[in-house]
Amino acid sequence: MAREKTSFRTTLTLAKADVGSIGGHIKPGERLLDLVRNFLNRMGKGLLSDFDVMHTGDDIALLLVHSRGRNDKRIHKMIWDAFTAAAEDAAKQGLYGAGQDLLKDAFSGNIRGLGPAVCELEFDERPNEPFLVFAADKTEPGAYNLPLYLAFADPMYNAGLILSPGMFKGFRFTIMDVAYTKGDRVIELDAPERLYDIAALLRDNERFVVESIQSRQTGEQCVAVSTTRLHNIAGKYTGKDDPVMLVRVQGAFPATGEVLQPYRIGHFVGGFMRGSHTGPLMPVKRNSSISWFDGPPIVSCSAYCVHGGKLTEPADAFDHPFWDYVRNEVSRKAIDIREQGFSGPAMLPYSELEYGGIVAKMKELDKEFRIRK
Repeated sequence: MAREKTSFRTTLTLAKADVGSIGGHIKPGERLLDLVRNFLNRMGKGLLSDFDVMHTGDDIALLLVHSRGRNDKRIHKMIWDAFTAAAEDAAKQGLYGAGQDLLKDAFSGNIRGLGPAVCELEFDERPNEPFLVFAADKTEPGAYNLPLYLAFADPMYNAGLILSPGMFKGFRFTIMDVAYTKGDRVIELDAPERLYDIAALLRDNERFVVESIQSRQTGEQCVAVSTTRLHNIAGKYTGKDDPVMLVRVQGAFPATGEVLQPYRIGHFVGGFMRGSHTGPLMPVKRNSSISWFDGPPIVSCSAYCVHGGKLTEPADAFDHPFWDYVRNEVSRKAIDIREQGFSGPAMLPYSELEYGGIVAKMKELDKEFRIRK
């Protein structure tokens, strides 16, 4: 007999920002994390049913649970105020990069476009509602492209696509052109029918980014990704975009292990030092710091269940001996590509460096070129 759905309609809001860190781009201090927790405890009364605070690298992430729906002005204002309060305290402490990701002076009704990475899911809770929180640092929104393609469209990685009737119809990908700045330019493509078209877009992590995925069996959204590009907001290089992602799992969606499997690859993404290099994405434990060459690019995954708007304690999906082996392999890949220094694919193309100081250098050098007769 099928179980009845719970009556609680849940919204998960996930936001992350660099508001100040210790010793350069290492980690936020415990004082900052405690400040944000205390702020949400006070200001979240009557708004939030639960929350959690964590960090990945030097970014603080807020997971908020409520029933107010996506793009709620009061929820987004609370996030902005929490990050602003933390940035002010970071400045008092003399932390590095205080308020770095807060790119506007005032809240304007929605936190999108102000600097912090944010994504949201809204759904009627299943009797058991497991989901994953991914938080990446020193990388770009497109860092999730390949793992999402493999987990939701490739039976070599997701056995459920051929074993689970709930997934036989496949998934719909909404992909955003993040190079277009006049609005949200998106396309919807169905897998498996448009598989090659999806691949053609997702190969370009810098321009085309998965924004969301929904089940074609149930029509429910199961993935939400932040798509903020900081240089589109600031007009110059201000740091890499450090995306967050929410993924509902099990049932009509891929199993947790199927979503995690692609992260074993340590695929190459943009990021690393000054956001200007290529490096392998390392799956790290929850609340890990940044270190070597301001990297490598990292991603954490916290697993939860939510019931009646209340979170379980988080389970650290990458805290397992298997992932220790993967981290060693990713370290080797990172060393190999860093030995190439600035040359070729080790550094990002000029199109991704156009907001850095190298632009001025190239303009000056261009004046010295001459046409040989």
